[in-house]
Amino acid sequence: MSSSVPTTGDLLYAPTLLPTALAPAVLTIAGSDPSGGAGMQADLKTFAAFGVYGMAALTLATVGDTGGVQEVVLLDPGFVARQVRTAGADVPLAAIKTGMLATAAIIEHVSAALRGVGAGGLGGAPVVVDPVMCTRLGDVLIAPDAEAALARELLPLALVVTPNAPEAARLAGRPVHTSADLAEAARAIHALGVPHVLAKGGHLEEDGLARDCFFDGRSVEWLEAPRRRGQALYGAGCTLSAALAASLARGMSIGDAVVHAKRYVSGALLAASCRGAGALALDHAWEQHGPLSRAPTGATSGASRA
Repeated sequence: MSSSVPTTGDLLYAPTLLPTALAPAVLTIAGSDPSGGAGMQADLKTFAAFGVYGMAALTLATVGDTGGVQEVVLLDPGFVARQVRTAGADVPLAAIKTGMLATAAIIEHVSAALRGVGAGGLGGAPVVVDPVMCTRLGDVLIAPDAEAALARELLPLALVVTPNAPEAARLAGRPVHTSADLAEAARAIHALGVPHVLAKGGHLEEDGLARDCFFDGRSVEWLEAPRRRGQALYGAGCTLSAALAASLARGMSIGDAVVHAKRYVSGALLAASCRGAGALALDHAWEQHGPLSRAPTGATSGASRA
Protein backbone atom coordinates (compact mmCIF):
# COMPACT_ATOMS: atom_id res chain seq x y z
CA MET A 1 0.00 0.00 0.00
CA SER A 2 1.41 3.39 -0.92
CA SER A 3 0.59 6.92 0.11
CA SER A 4 1.32 10.21 -1.59
CA VAL A 5 3.83 12.33 0.29
CA PRO A 6 5.23 15.69 -0.86
CA THR A 7 8.78 15.48 -2.12
CA THR A 8 11.70 17.43 -0.72
CA GLY A 9 11.33 19.63 -3.76
CA ASP A 10 8.49 21.17 -1.77
CA LEU A 11 9.21 23.38 1.19
CA LEU A 12 10.71 21.22 3.91
CA TYR A 13 8.83 22.90 6.68
CA ALA A 14 8.06 26.46 7.59
CA PRO A 15 9.05 26.92 11.24
CA THR A 16 7.74 30.14 12.67
CA LEU A 17 10.66 31.87 14.34
CA LEU A 18 9.44 32.45 17.86
CA PRO A 19 10.92 34.69 20.54
CA THR A 20 13.19 32.68 22.80
CA ALA A 21 10.67 32.89 25.62
CA LEU A 22 8.05 31.14 23.46
CA ALA A 23 10.18 28.60 21.57
CA PRO A 24 9.77 25.03 22.86
CA ALA A 25 12.85 23.73 24.68
CA VAL A 26 14.65 20.57 23.55
CA LEU A 27 17.44 18.93 25.55
CA THR A 28 20.18 16.85 23.95
CA ILE A 29 22.21 14.48 26.13
CA ALA A 30 25.27 13.71 24.07
CA GLY A 31 29.01 13.91 23.56
CA SER A 32 30.99 16.81 22.15
CA ASP A 33 32.53 16.90 18.68
CA PRO A 34 35.03 19.77 18.46
CA SER A 35 34.95 19.66 14.65
CA GLY A 36 31.28 20.71 14.83
CA GLY A 37 29.79 18.12 12.50
CA ALA A 38 28.36 15.57 14.90
CA GLY A 39 27.33 15.07 18.50
CA MET A 40 26.04 17.91 20.61
CA GLN A 41 27.21 20.52 18.11
CA ALA A 42 25.17 18.99 15.28
CA ASP A 43 22.16 18.68 17.58
CA LEU A 44 22.23 22.34 18.58
CA LYS A 45 22.60 23.48 14.95
CA THR A 46 19.60 21.35 14.04
CA PHE A 47 17.54 22.72 16.91
CA ALA A 48 18.30 26.26 15.71
CA ALA A 49 17.22 25.36 12.17
CA PHE A 50 13.88 24.13 13.51
CA GLY A 51 13.29 27.19 15.65
CA VAL A 52 13.41 25.47 19.04
CA TYR A 53 15.36 26.45 22.14
CA GLY A 54 18.35 24.11 22.32
CA MET A 55 19.75 22.85 25.64
CA ALA A 56 22.55 20.35 26.21
CA ALA A 57 23.91 17.98 28.85
CA LEU A 58 27.43 16.73 28.10
CA THR A 59 28.29 13.04 28.50
CA LEU A 60 31.83 12.96 27.13
CA ALA A 61 34.46 15.17 25.53
CA THR A 62 36.57 14.18 22.56
CA VAL A 63 39.72 15.17 20.76
CA GLY A 64 39.08 14.80 17.06
CA ASP A 65 38.63 16.34 13.67
CA THR A 66 36.82 15.60 10.43
CA GLY A 67 39.08 12.58 10.01
CA GLY A 68 38.05 10.87 13.24
CA VAL A 69 38.30 10.77 17.02
CA GLN A 70 41.69 10.43 18.69
CA GLU A 71 40.80 10.68 22.37
CA VAL A 72 37.71 10.38 24.57
CA VAL A 73 37.20 11.58 28.14
CA LEU A 74 34.06 10.27 29.86
CA LEU A 75 32.33 12.50 32.39
CA ASP A 76 31.31 11.19 35.80
CA PRO A 77 27.86 9.51 35.48
CA GLY A 78 26.51 11.37 38.50
CA PHE A 79 27.67 14.68 37.02
CA VAL A 80 25.91 13.87 33.76
CA ALA A 81 22.70 13.02 35.61
CA ARG A 82 22.85 16.24 37.63
CA GLN A 83 23.04 18.23 34.39
CA VAL A 84 19.86 16.55 33.19
CA ARG A 85 17.98 16.92 36.46
CA THR A 86 18.97 20.56 36.91
CA ALA A 87 18.08 21.54 33.35
CA GLY A 88 14.78 19.66 33.43
CA ALA A 89 13.77 21.08 36.80
CA ASP A 90 14.37 24.65 35.64
CA VAL A 91 13.09 24.74 32.05
CA PRO A 92 9.97 22.87 30.88
CA LEU A 93 11.14 20.44 28.22
CA ALA A 94 9.12 19.81 25.06
CA ALA A 95 11.35 16.93 23.90
CA ILE A 96 14.60 15.16 24.77
CA LYS A 97 17.15 13.46 22.55
CA THR A 98 19.88 11.11 23.74
CA GLY A 99 23.05 10.49 21.78
CA MET A 100 26.38 8.97 22.78
CA LEU A 101 26.08 7.69 26.37
CA ALA A 102 29.00 5.25 26.08
CA THR A 103 28.83 3.26 29.34
CA ALA A 104 26.33 1.29 31.37
CA ALA A 105 26.81 3.65 34.32
CA ILE A 106 26.03 6.78 32.27
CA ILE A 107 23.01 5.09 30.69
CA GLU A 108 21.68 4.04 34.11
CA HIS A 109 22.19 7.48 35.64
CA VAL A 110 20.69 9.31 32.66
CA SER A 111 17.67 6.99 32.60
CA ALA A 112 17.06 7.63 36.31
CA ALA A 113 17.39 11.37 35.76
CA LEU A 114 14.91 11.26 32.86
CA ARG A 115 12.41 9.43 35.02
CA GLY A 116 13.01 12.05 37.70
CA VAL A 117 12.06 14.92 35.41
CA GLY A 118 8.99 13.04 34.16
CA ALA A 119 10.31 12.32 30.69
CA GLY A 120 8.88 9.51 28.63
CA GLY A 121 5.66 7.71 29.35
CA LEU A 122 2.15 9.14 29.33
CA GLY A 123 2.19 12.93 29.46
CA GLY A 124 5.97 13.25 29.69
CA ALA A 125 8.31 14.97 27.27
CA PRO A 126 8.90 12.60 24.33
CA VAL A 127 12.32 10.94 24.31
CA VAL A 128 14.15 10.23 21.04
CA VAL A 129 16.91 7.65 21.53
CA ASP A 130 19.78 7.54 19.05
CA PRO A 131 21.45 4.40 20.45
CA VAL A 132 24.98 5.18 19.15
CA MET A 133 26.11 1.57 19.56
CA CYS A 134 27.89 1.00 16.24
CA THR A 135 29.33 2.97 13.38
CA ARG A 136 27.64 2.70 10.00
CA LEU A 137 30.33 0.16 9.08
CA GLY A 138 29.48 -2.02 12.07
CA ASP A 139 32.33 -1.10 14.43
CA VAL A 140 31.03 -1.51 17.99
CA LEU A 141 31.30 1.62 20.14
CA ILE A 142 29.98 0.44 23.52
CA ALA A 143 30.55 -2.57 25.78
CA PRO A 144 28.05 -5.44 26.14
CA ASP A 145 26.95 -4.25 29.58
CA ALA A 146 26.14 -0.85 28.10
CA GLU A 147 24.04 -2.49 25.38
CA ALA A 148 22.14 -4.40 28.05
CA ALA A 149 21.62 -1.22 30.11
CA LEU A 150 20.33 0.64 27.06
CA ALA A 151 17.74 -2.07 26.37
CA ARG A 152 16.80 -2.42 30.05
CA GLU A 153 16.82 1.20 31.24
CA LEU A 154 16.60 3.65 28.33
CA LEU A 155 14.48 2.04 25.63
CA PRO A 156 11.41 1.78 27.91
CA LEU A 157 11.47 5.60 28.15
CA ALA A 158 11.70 6.15 24.39
CA LEU A 159 8.88 7.27 22.16
CA VAL A 160 11.09 6.43 19.18
CA VAL A 161 14.52 4.88 18.66
CA THR A 162 16.67 5.60 15.57
CA PRO A 163 19.22 2.80 15.03
CA ASN A 164 21.37 2.48 11.93
CA ALA A 165 21.41 -0.92 10.24
CA PRO A 166 24.21 -2.46 12.40
CA GLU A 167 22.56 -1.12 15.57
CA ALA A 168 19.19 -2.48 14.49
CA ALA A 169 20.82 -5.87 13.97
CA ARG A 170 22.30 -5.86 17.48
CA LEU A 171 19.10 -4.67 19.16
CA ALA A 172 16.97 -7.18 17.25
CA GLY A 173 19.46 -10.04 17.54
CA ARG A 174 19.33 -10.83 13.82
CA PRO A 175 21.43 -9.96 10.76
CA VAL A 176 20.47 -6.97 8.62
CA HIS A 177 21.72 -7.03 5.02
CA THR A 178 18.66 -5.92 3.04
CA SER A 179 15.67 -3.62 3.38
CA ALA A 180 13.50 -6.64 4.16
CA ASP A 181 15.89 -7.52 7.00
CA LEU A 182 15.67 -3.93 8.26
CA ALA A 183 11.88 -4.09 8.41
CA GLU A 184 11.99 -7.35 10.36
CA ALA A 185 14.53 -5.84 12.76
CA ALA A 186 12.28 -2.82 13.28
CA ARG A 187 9.42 -5.12 14.19
CA ALA A 188 11.64 -7.02 16.62
CA ILE A 189 12.80 -3.79 18.29
CA HIS A 190 9.19 -2.64 18.62
CA ALA A 191 8.49 -5.93 20.39
CA LEU A 192 11.03 -4.89 23.04
CA GLY A 193 8.56 -2.20 24.10
CA VAL A 194 9.53 0.79 21.94
CA PRO A 195 6.37 2.35 20.45
CA HIS A 196 8.06 3.59 17.26
CA VAL A 197 11.20 2.56 15.41
CA LEU A 198 12.96 4.56 12.69
CA ALA A 199 15.61 2.15 11.39
CA LYS A 200 18.12 3.83 9.08
CA GLY A 201 19.12 1.92 5.97
CA GLY A 202 21.14 4.61 4.24
CA HIS A 203 24.22 2.41 4.00
CA LEU A 204 22.54 -0.76 2.78
CA GLU A 205 23.89 -1.12 -0.75
CA GLU A 206 20.81 -2.02 -2.77
CA ASP A 207 19.44 0.40 -5.36
CA GLY A 208 21.08 3.77 -4.90
CA LEU A 209 18.51 5.01 -2.41
CA ALA A 210 18.92 5.90 1.25
CA ARG A 211 15.89 4.00 2.51
CA ASP A 212 14.76 4.25 6.13
CA CYS A 213 12.11 2.07 7.73
CA PHE A 214 9.52 3.53 10.11
CA PHE A 215 7.43 1.04 12.09
CA ASP A 216 4.66 2.18 14.43
CA GLY A 217 3.43 -1.23 15.54
CA ARG A 218 0.88 -1.46 12.72
CA SER A 219 2.55 -0.81 9.38
CA VAL A 220 5.94 -0.19 7.80
CA GLU A 221 6.55 3.12 6.05
CA TRP A 222 9.59 3.58 3.80
CA LEU A 223 11.24 6.99 3.60
CA GLU A 224 13.51 7.33 0.58
CA ALA A 225 16.04 9.82 -0.76
CA PRO A 226 18.97 9.52 -3.17
CA ARG A 227 22.16 8.29 -1.52
CA ARG A 228 25.04 10.74 -1.85
CA ARG A 229 28.04 8.82 -3.08
CA GLY A 230 31.70 9.74 -3.08
CA GLN A 231 33.50 11.30 -0.15
CA ALA A 232 32.52 10.14 3.33
CA LEU A 233 30.14 12.23 5.41
CA TYR A 234 29.53 12.33 9.13
CA GLY A 235 26.88 13.51 11.57
CA ALA A 236 23.79 12.34 9.67
CA GLY A 237 22.52 10.10 12.46
CA CYS A 238 22.88 12.81 15.10
CA THR A 239 21.16 15.30 12.82
CA LEU A 240 18.24 13.01 11.98
CA SER A 241 17.42 12.21 15.60
CA ALA A 242 17.80 15.88 16.60
CA ALA A 243 15.45 16.92 13.78
CA LEU A 244 12.96 14.31 14.94
CA ALA A 245 13.08 15.61 18.53
CA ALA A 246 12.71 19.21 17.34
CA SER A 247 9.75 18.30 15.13
CA LEU A 248 8.01 16.60 18.05
CA ALA A 249 8.69 19.64 20.22
CA ARG A 250 7.01 21.79 17.56
CA GLY A 251 3.87 19.73 18.04
CA MET A 252 4.04 17.43 15.02
CA SER A 253 2.65 13.91 15.19
CA ILE A 254 5.26 11.17 15.16
CA GLY A 255 4.32 10.27 11.58
CA ASP A 256 4.78 13.83 10.33
CA ALA A 257 7.91 14.28 12.43
CA VAL A 258 9.77 11.36 10.84
CA VAL A 259 8.97 12.66 7.35
CA HIS A 260 10.16 16.18 8.16
CA ALA A 261 13.31 14.88 9.86
CA LYS A 262 14.14 12.71 6.84
CA ARG A 263 13.64 15.61 4.43
CA TYR A 264 15.80 17.91 6.53
CA VAL A 265 18.74 15.53 6.81
CA SER A 266 18.48 14.67 3.10
CA GLY A 267 18.86 18.33 2.20
CA ALA A 268 21.72 18.77 4.66
CA LEU A 269 23.52 15.77 3.15
CA LEU A 270 23.13 17.03 -0.40
CA ALA A 271 24.49 20.43 0.65
CA ALA A 272 27.41 18.96 2.65
CA SER A 273 30.81 20.52 2.11
CA CYS A 274 34.46 20.04 2.98
CA ARG A 275 35.40 21.81 6.20
CA GLY A 276 38.64 19.96 6.85
CA ALA A 277 40.85 17.19 5.53
CA GLY A 278 38.45 14.36 6.37
CA ALA A 279 34.74 13.64 5.95
CA LEU A 280 32.27 16.18 4.60
CA ALA A 281 30.21 18.13 7.13
CA LEU A 282 26.46 18.47 6.72
CA ASP A 283 25.06 21.93 6.06
CA HIS A 284 22.55 22.39 8.88
CA ALA A 285 21.47 25.78 7.50
CA TRP A 286 20.94 24.57 3.93
CA GLU A 287 17.39 25.92 3.75
CA GLN A 288 18.51 29.44 4.52
CA HIS A 289 20.87 29.77 1.55
CA GLY A 290 18.61 31.57 -0.91
CA PRO A 291 17.67 29.13 -3.70
CA LEU A 292 18.60 26.24 -1.43
CA SER A 293 15.65 27.14 0.78
CA ARG A 294 14.05 24.47 -1.36
CA ALA A 295 15.68 21.08 -1.54
CA PRO A 296 17.65 20.30 -4.72
CA THR A 297 15.41 18.78 -7.36
CA GLY A 298 17.16 15.43 -7.10
CA ALA A 299 16.24 15.03 -3.46
CA THR A 300 12.99 13.20 -3.87
CA SER A 301 11.53 11.64 -0.76
CA GLY A 302 8.77 9.17 -1.18
CA ALA A 303 6.96 7.06 1.37
CA SER A 304 5.12 3.78 1.05
CA ARG A 305 3.41 1.56 3.54
CA ALA A 306 3.32 -2.19 3.69
